[in-house]
Amino acid sequence: MPEILQYDFMVRALIGGVVVGAVAPALGVFLFLRRLSLIADTLSHVAFMGVAVGIATRTFPPFVALVATCSAAVAIEYLRSRRLLPGDAALAVFLYTSLAVAVVMISISAGFNRDLFGYLFGSVLTITPTDLWLTFGLTVATVGFVVLFFAELAQTSLDADLARTSGVRVDVINLVLAVLAGATITLSMRVVGVLLVGTLVVVPVIAALRVSAGLRQTMAVAIGLGVLSATAGLVIAFYADVAPGGTISLTAVGVMLLAFIAGRVRDRMRSSARIEDRATGAVQGAGALAGSEESQAERVPDRGIIPR
Repeated sequence: MPEILQYDFMVRALIGGVVVGAVAPALGVFLFLRRLSLIADTLSHVAFMGVAVGIATRTFPPFVALVATCSAAVAIEYLRSRRLLPGDAALAVFLYTSLAVAVVMISISAGFNRDLFGYLFGSVLTITPTDLWLTFGLTVATVGFVVLFFAELAQTSLDADLARTSGVRVDVINLVLAVLAGATITLSMRVVGVLLVGTLVVVPVIAALRVSAGLRQTMAVAIGLGVLSATAGLVIAFYADVAPGGTISLTAVGVMLLAFIAGRVRDRMRSSARIEDRATGAVQGAGALAGSEESQAERVPDRGIIPR
């Protein structure tokens, strides 16, 4: 048995990493298509505020962070859908407000401590069986929502106005998606950390869009890349003795760069193949034309030239 699997906390971390690596990109696909990639960053700062409030008030920080992120997600979606604020403006307001509240609460609770650093940058030692059960519950809810409402999610992500005229309850779909995104970010902070959890929401999706075609294929590839990034990052963090959030994020970025290289190579190969096909077609066309002219010349009688 590998050394990494001999420790219970690492087994829990790997299980949590696989689940988070799958759920975050699955929701990230629809967030990215809606141009709401920064909502992950905003909600992560809201989760940071919830953790700071929980530590300062001596309550359960993950629960406070979950309530804060879900409430913020609902508020952002309300402001955006009612056009009370532009989407980016609503994100900016919640991001800076939550960060300011977090700074105040940290100063009240006598500054940074080890627990807060674990929430910020991820710590495999803080993952508990309760976290895993909550993460599994979130996974079931997310998978069920995506499977049952995949068509509605696709329509609202690509053209919300057309989806609304088609009878899709766009507001409800967007609200549930925002709440699930907030819950995902909160439950992922144990593994990745609240400041880096947005990486798994956005980066695997960008990589998948470069090498895949179609929404379903993009989601499948993004989930696979997210799981790969989380697993490889945790293994690197264990043997290098560093914070897992950084290694997971850097691994995801490295995978994205490889995807861009692979996509560029594929495009060049396709371009070369098209050029070769056109050249072959041109040669075959020229050959056919020459053959046609030769056969026509054979059919014309040779009358010769009659000298005078």
